[in-house]
Amino acid sequence: MRHDEIAGVLNRPISQELLARDIARLAYIARDGTPRAIPIGFTWNGAEIVMCTPTNAPKLAALRRNPAVALTIDTEVHPPHILLIRGRAELDVVEGIPQEYLEANGTYKMTPEQRVEWEAEVSSLYDRMVRIIVTPAWAKLIDFETTLPSAVEELIRQREERQRANR
Repeated sequence: MRHDEIAGVLNRPISQELLARDIARLAYIARDGTPRAIPIGFTWNGAEIVMCTPTNAPKLAALRRNPAVALTIDTEVHPPHILLIRGRAELDVVEGIPQEYLEANGTYKMTPEQRVEWEAEVSSLYDRMVRIIVTPAWAKLIDFETTLPSAVEELIRQREERQRANR
């Protein structure tokens, strides 16, 4: 997809709502060659999806070997809103706790005191973390009102052709 096409999808109001959520599903190929899809906290900075993970996370070796990833961000209601993104994972080891990690976990309901305790606990665990950065190379929004899965769109097109032919 061209950059302007990707931006067109990501700038839609429903996409922006989805990008403001806090959990995505990250799909990648594990070290044993089998697919994995995991829930992971994320933030959207307007150009990239940023996820943070411990330096000893098994997914890091897999992402170093094969950085191709797919992300799904969706709602739990029916009909769901679904944002599909594909790209390549870049890994950035940082000292301490990345701001994105704190932001991704900022939506959880905590009192100010609980937040201070949580941040102290996190800081005591991680000397370093890895930022997994994905710049979208492809994106699709499915809202089941204005956009549908491509297979359903194709079935609708075929049905319309049959109806025209039968007139």
